[in-house]
Amino acid sequence: MKTRRDFVKLTALATGALPFTGLANTVFNKVVDLNTNLDVSIFSKHLQFLDYKTSGAMAAEMGFSGVDLTVRPKGHVLPKDVDKVLPEAIKAIKKGGSICKMITTSIESVSNPLDVAIIKAAAEQDVEFYRTNWFKYKKEVSMQESLMYYAEEIRKLGELNKQYGIVGCYQNHAGTKVGASYWEVKKILETVNTKYFGAQYDIRHAMAEGGKSWENGLQLLQEHIKVIVLKDYLWKQVNGKWELVNVPIGEGMVDFDAYFKLLKKYNLKPPVSLHLEYDLGGAEKGNSVITVPQKVVYDAMKKDLKAINTLWKNA
Repeated sequence: MKTRRDFVKLTALATGALPFTGLANTVFNKVVDLNTNLDVSIFSKHLQFLDYKTSGAMAAEMGFSGVDLTVRPKGHVLPKDVDKVLPEAIKAIKKGGSICKMITTSIESVSNPLDVAIIKAAAEQDVEFYRTNWFKYKKEVSMQESLMYYAEEIRKLGELNKQYGIVGCYQNHAGTKVGASYWEVKKILETVNTKYFGAQYDIRHAMAEGGKSWENGLQLLQEHIKVIVLKDYLWKQVNGKWELVNVPIGEGMVDFDAYFKLLKKYNLKPPVSLHLEYDLGGAEKGNSVITVPQKVVYDAMKKDLKAINTLWKNA
């Protein structure tokens, strides 16, 4: 029986392309069925109190399509152990009844042998997407020069991704690092091969930073979107200061109806990573020991997943 890996190799030979070890679905022009549920993976940051097999088992039991595995410092898999542990982790997740098509990493540059090792190991395990680290503006040069520098780093990552048949993603994120503005994300993606590197679009951060202009940001980046992150937030006064406070899906300021309608308008149905960053006894922070019963975490995950499915269906 031919595997996806065999198919990719045959396709590469037929088109005269480089031999790949895997290819993400976004490379092919597949028909998008907007009437079915989103493909939602649970962010393994919130399951780091479990081993790999149990993480896979609980993800499947709760109704998730997969696990977005953290492969980074303080993650489920440590970068220094990636060659040995990542294959074991993904094998265990599969034994638990789930899959791992995406990972979240600290990858920044092809000049870092450990970053290259993560990409290679992930591709060999048929991981389709990885998220990079967030870039920091360099103090010694202008912001524009920083963006040009990171655009070149991403361009080179894209070339490596093409070699291994995997897709890299950069997440827009509220704050002062590169990518709080959708224009920054657009800039650093402008020279990369868009088949092999794009955006991990985070609507919570887009709305928190963009206010009412998030729709412009989505329109600007929609052709680059490979994966999306879902979570929700509110602005609240904490000790007299206004702060962003994370809340369950549908209980905050994210306009999921408008967002999902626009995704459907653009014929976009990317794989999803669900993040739960509200108080869950430390699970929201990636703690290996949590202070609430595990059922509290599982119930929150199931509730958010159900909300996502309902909001998507009704949009």
